Amino acid sequence: MDKVTPQSRPPILSLVCTAFGHDYIVTRKITDHINEYKCACCGKEVSNSYSGKFELLTRKQREVNECLSSFFIKKKKLSIH
Repeated sequence: MDKVTPQSRPPILSLVCTAFGHDYIVTRKITDHINEYKCACCGKEVSNSYSGKFELLTRKQREVNECLSSFFIKKKKLSIH
């Protein structure tokens, strides 16, 4: 099982996210519907799952997103020509 490395952020920022919710910013666009996000306050990284929900961005999930991204780019290039 992949472990998520803890971010070296002040605990007060995690408390802010717990109280008010995360402030996610898109860090990478995988496909038209799947993105990777990072919280501007605490640094938590998540990605969309195939069902549309957020899930933690583990090493395995990053590898899946990388393969999906390369496939999506190749598919778009073929559809243009």
